[in-house]
Amino acid sequence: MSAATAKATRKRRGAPVIDSTAVLNALPSSVVVVDGDNRIVSLNLAGEDLIGASAAYAAGRPLSEWIPEDSPLTGMIEQARDTQASLSDYDLVIESPRLGRRTVNLQISPIPEVLDCVALCLQERTIAFKMHRQLNYRGAARSVTAMAAMLAHEVKNPLSGIRGAAQLLEQSVGPEDATLTRLICDETDRICALVDRMEVFSDERPIQRGPVNIHEVLERCRRVAQNGFGQHVTFVERYDPSLPPVLGNRDLLVQVFMNLIKNACEAVPKEAGEITLTTSYRHGMRVAVAGSRERLHLPLQVTVQDNGPGVPEELRANLFEPFVTTKINGTGLGLAFVAKTVADHGGVIEVDSIARRTIFRLTFPITEEPMPRRVRRRGVDEMEGAL
Repeated sequence: MSAATAKATRKRRGAPVIDSTAVLNALPSSVVVVDGDNRIVSLNLAGEDLIGASAAYAAGRPLSEWIPEDSPLTGMIEQARDTQASLSDYDLVIESPRLGRRTVNLQISPIPEVLDCVALCLQERTIAFKMHRQLNYRGAARSVTAMAAMLAHEVKNPLSGIRGAAQLLEQSVGPEDATLTRLICDETDRICALVDRMEVFSDERPIQRGPVNIHEVLERCRRVAQNGFGQHVTFVERYDPSLPPVLGNRDLLVQVFMNLIKNACEAVPKEAGEITLTTSYRHGMRVAVAGSRERLHLPLQVTVQDNGPGVPEELRANLFEPFVTTKINGTGLGLAFVAKTVADHGGVIEVDSIARRTIFRLTFPITEEPMPRRVRRRGVDEMEGAL
């Protein structure tokens, strides 16, 4: 059938009947309808993502459970209801314990057909803005790339000579001076180890990707944490078991979440420390991924939330840059590695932090390719075709 024939056939059949709910759910912006008492009447899928609750749960509940009553948004709702006129605001900051700190563009419109009902359309900072931030994070990682290459050549070679000379001196000096030569060797080893850690940033080869079960990755990281550095932490898992595989590299993803979980374990209090791991499907995100000619879905979101004191305000803008850390003995390379690896996957990473609620949100592309079949050999689970 030619294109002209197909078009004529569609005209004869008439326009398709589309459910308005399907249209709302297709929108990437959050649409929330509240009644005269500011109780939620309905919300679309993006609205569910925004408040972190289903429409069935939120229906009938006051909006103040998610947005404080003293928020400017609440005043705008009342103004739109009283004047029966639409209102708009841009770069409006919404902050609450449940939502964290969000910057949104807001449109509010009264619904004339339904007494006192008002529709809110909230659009978070665009994906373009977030991708711009990812490019900044990756640019920071690239600055480490050049530094790592320089250090490997200009620093490690002289350090080898210094260490060798110290070892020769150690053989001909007394016990007191031998302590100093041993100190020289230990410090040169420490510098070499730091340079080795930085060399990971100099690898610009495309990563090998395949289908990865993100829940297996998170479960492995959780087990390692609970048996080691996170023994004092209570882990809460909120997983969506229906999620498809991530298009990624399993080993690198393990390193990413091990870094984030370890940081969270060190941030939470020794008493009542809690880390929540969540997976969910984020509606409406589609971007081009490096190394692919296609525009891939980017809807799988993983969050790592802790109840620590939060990220200091002065560090938030530069948190993913190298050598930025709050740890006394930290190198500041862990989150720089995380940002680079997420960018290499074509993903997005964001942080939202207030006191007792810090959330790292990572969004990844998915794949329709099936997972490798698990086989059993000699009592050990192995993955056929695993990376």
